[in-house]
Amino acid sequence: MMFPVELIEYLDSHTLIEIKGGVDRETFLKIWMVSVDNRIFARSWTMSSKSWFTEFVKQEIGQLKFGENVITVSGKQLFDDELNRLVDQAYKQKYTQQENIIYVNGITEPKYHNYTMEFFYLNTNE
Repeated sequence: MMFPVELIEYLDSHTLIEIKGGVDRETFLKIWMVSVDNRIFARSWTMSSKSWFTEFVKQEIGQLKFGENVITVSGKQLFDDELNRLVDQAYKQKYTQQENIIYVNGITEPKYHNYTMEFFYLNTNE
C-alpha cells in the first residue's frame, strides 16, 4: 500500500521524523529517515540491543509521526545490498548540512546496512 503523499512531502522537507517501534512504547523518538523510489527507510544510529529498530525486528509494527499526523507502519529489516547502497546515497543527498556530515559519513558505512529498516504503510482506517 502506498504511503500518504503528506508523508513523502514531509520527508522531502524535514530532516527529522518521529518513530515508535512496537506497541508498548509511549513516546516517539526523532530520527533520520529517507525515501528511495517512494519506499521509506531508516537506520539505527546506536545499533543498540533495545531500540525502535529491535522492536520493529521483534514485533514488525510501530508508528511514524510527521507534523500532527500519526500512521501505523510495519517494518522489515533490509538485507538487499544494492538497495542498501541506494539508501546510503539517499542519506548523503539529504543530510548535507555541515553539522550532519560526520554523522552521515558514519551511518552510510557498510556496518550500518544490517541496521536498515524498510517501512510499509498499514492503513488502519479501512
